[in-house]
Parts: sequence; C-alpha cells; structure tokens
Amino acid sequence: MSVSDAFTRPWPDAAPDDELLLPGEPPASRSQRESPADERTWQIVDRRRAVGRAKDRGWLMRRALLIADTLGLVMSFAVAEVVTAGASTGLITNPETLAFVLSLPFWVVVAKLYGLYDHDEARTDHSTADDVVGVFHLVTVGSWIVFVSSWIIGLARPELMKLALFWLLANLTIGVARAAARALCRRQIGYLQNTVIVGAGDVGRAIARKIRQHPEYGLNVVGLIDEHEGRDTPGDRTQLIGSVDELPDIVDELAVERVIVAYCNGSSESLVEVMRELTMRHVQVDIVPRFFELISPGLGIHTVEGLPLIGLPLARLPRSSRILKRCLDMTISAAALMVLWLPFLAIAILIKLETDGPVLFRQSRIGSRGTFRIWKFRTMVVDADARKEEYAHLNRHAQLGGDPRMFKIPDDPRVTRVGRWLRRHSVDELPQLVNVLRGEMSLVGPRPLIPEEDRHVRSWGRRRLELKPGITGLWQVTGRSDIPFEEMLKLDYLYVSRWSLFGDIRLMLKTLPVLLRPSTG
Repeated sequence: MSVSDAFTRPWPDAAPDDELLLPGEPPASRSQRESPADERTWQIVDRRRAVGRAKDRGWLMRRALLIADTLGLVMSFAVAEVVTAGASTGLITNPETLAFVLSLPFWVVVAKLYGLYDHDEARTDHSTADDVVGVFHLVTVGSWIVFVSSWIIGLARPELMKLALFWLLANLTIGVARAAARALCRRQIGYLQNTVIVGAGDVGRAIARKIRQHPEYGLNVVGLIDEHEGRDTPGDRTQLIGSVDELPDIVDELAVERVIVAYCNGSSESLVEVMRELTMRHVQVDIVPRFFELISPGLGIHTVEGLPLIGLPLARLPRSSRILKRCLDMTISAAALMVLWLPFLAIAILIKLETDGPVLFRQSRIGSRGTFRIWKFRTMVVDADARKEEYAHLNRHAQLGGDPRMFKIPDDPRVTRVGRWLRRHSVDELPQLVNVLRGEMSLVGPRPLIPEEDRHVRSWGRRRLELKPGITGLWQVTGRSDIPFEEMLKLDYLYVSRWSLFGDIRLMLKTLPVLLRPSTG
C-alpha cells in the first residue's frame, strides 16, 4: 500500500467537522481533506505547520516548568520573610530581597543541571512525583549556596530559621506549582504528539490500546507501520498506514513527533537506518525491548565494548529493606488512622442511614503469610455476594475477549448510593490501614487477590507473594480495575523484583491524582 493510498482511504471514526478545531479555523477546511487521520491528528498537523517543530511539547513544558519554579521560589521567599520578620520591615526594600532576585537565574541553572526541564519531552509517563528527589536536591543545594554566598559577599545576612522555613516551603510550593503547570499544559493542543507505532502485531496493538486508555500521556496514535496487517483484536480501530520504507514520508505528511518501535516484519537493518534518520529530524524514537516482560523502569545499563546490556536484579530482598518498608508502613498508617477517625465516623453514619447491615465489609484475601481478612467500608447491599451470579453476565472482563478470571461490573446495581461515591474515589479502601498496622498488608504492594483469583497464579507469578499485598501499587496507578489479569501479574512481578523505598514513596504520590480522577467502579 502506498503512502498516497493510506492518506486517501476513508476513516470510519472521523469526528464532525465542527469539533476539535483550532481557534479561528473555519470548519470548511476540514471537509475538504481526505485522509484516514482523524480531526485531532489534523489539528496537531496544522499547529506544527503554523508554529514550527521548534515549539513542540518540550518547548511548552520547559517554559511552563520554569515559570512554576520561579513562582514557587518567590512565594516561598515572601512567606518566609513575612513570617520571620513581619510585613512592617519592608519586603521590597529589604536587601535580602535584592539578593534573592539576583539569585533567580542561578536557581534556573541548577534546576537545568538536575534535568528538571528535560524529562517531560521524552518520557510519556513523567509526573511531578518523579521530580521529588530532583526538587529536594535543587532546594537543598540552592538554599545553602545562596546562604553562604550572601554571607561572603555581605549583601545580606539571612537567619537560619528563615532559611529553614524557605527550604520547607519551597519543596512544597515548587511541587504544587509543577503539578499545576503540567495539568494546564496537558489541556493544550501543543502538548499532544502525533504518534505512529512500528509493528502491527500483538505488541504494537497493545501499545496503541494502552495509549488510548491514558490520555494524560498526550499521545495521539495515527496508525501502525508494518509490512502487512497483524492479527485483528476485538474493538481495535488502529489501522495500518504504511511500511517501514514509507515511514519518513508519513512522518513529514502527518507531523509525527514520536515513533514507538515494537516488533515488525521488516528488515532490522533498514529499520535501524530509518530510526537514525528520524532522530536527525528531531523525532522522538521509543524502542520496546525484546524481553519487556522482565524489564522495569530504572534498570541499569552497562556495556561490553560498546554493546549495551540491561542487568536484571537478583531475586532477593534484604532483611534490612523489609524492616525499612515495615517502619514506613507503621508510621504512615498510624498517623493516618489518628487523623481520619472523624471522617471514618461520618462515613459509618452515612452507611447506616442508607441501609441496614454492618458498616465494614470483610473478605478473605491471599497475602505473603497466607489468608487474611481485609477491611473495607461496605459499599453494596447486604446480600451482594448471594446475587453475584445474577449479574455475572455484566462482568467487564468477560466481555469482548476479556479475562473472566477477574470480576468487575461497571455501574454495579448492587452498589448503594453512598457506596458509589466511596468507590469513585477509593475511600472504601481506607479501613485497610488497619490491615497495614496489623502487619497483614502494606501501603504499597501487589494487588490483594481473593482465593478464587489466586488459584490462577502459577510459577513466576507466585513471586508476588514475597511482599505483602498493598492498598496501592503499580496496578493502581496504571489502570486500577481496567487491566487484564495476566498484565496485573506482570506488574506485581516487576514491583517485587525492583522494590525500593523511594519507589514506594513515588507510587504513593502517583496514587493521589488517580484517586482524584473518578473511577467507574
């Protein structure tokens, strides 16, 4: 199939002409085009042609994050000055204010050295949680350098108490400002990237499906590149739009900014040449590793005479790491229970007012020490388990070639009104903090499976039991109840094999925005 054929074939799911238009663009310009690409694709193409490739996602994010950092630093400095010295000292005329303003370019340079402006362009899933360590280093190193420099130059004499308050506020405000900046940028069409996937097989189509399930990635899948069509997947609307040899022309025609290379049927040598050409055109190229099921983020790469090797971690978790994880669980769960007892009481009253029966729901789950009883707020009618078979045909995972080993009903009729709100924001899971305090669960860990689901776990999947099940985990921040059973096992395996304390903290931070986005459960 030629490139021209691909761009003139009708596209079945094209949006109406009056939707997704750029400001000031007449709808008629859309109806004059013939292409398999949808309206959003042409929006991105038009913008790239209007502003040029230089003003891409990286351009947008670097400026937004720079503004966010500056605002966070200025707000932190102002609050620290007012709290420690009082508003009557004259914030604008204070020599410390002059010293701080003069130091702002230095802060930007240090942030650049820590790579705090570079990751959003290349990494699809980069979030503010991934910036925590970099921001901590930036604020800590920057605060001390500015403090010492001010003393040496004699321009100002900042107090240690003021410096400590600024340090604390800056870590918080910069993180919040960066999260807000990313949220705003992801609403802009300049953030979106037209993306093609090389490989029309199962892996390529799985990548397309995952991208569409995560609009926050900002990737618009245009189509697949391969020598011939792969196996059809139920519900998959991703089309083959060309071969590897035609890829450079497709990149130019549709302003493609990202190419994801999976497994394709073409020549490896020609594909390598095409990828080299694309990088010279400033196209982001992502490569799916051959044994991607074993590889998790953060794995180290070493070389043998220039040949890159990816090292897999050893299958062991030191006792010291388990103790550290347990200390984190006990500290946070105990503090959370002390803070949440009043909201727990209010939720209990609401549950009792709506329906009779117990406030808490207990269910057997499989953990690292065997079977235990999990605690949750009851969100269903009392006889929900007895009526499970009545609604089994509505199981999401048993439809369209799904995985019937998992059970999830969208808009489950057995859920109460209060329970629907609790589930939407996962508030019903909070009593599991008691399980964490008792040592049966962890704050972060593999998904706690019921015995019926655990019976389907075999061989390497049993390694998930090396760590206690968690209230949240990779499965929560990746897809909650939407991911298939086998994929959930792979995520649990990757979590256990690559456990780290910072990884747990990062997953907890990534869970917060997931909870704020309503779930359909």
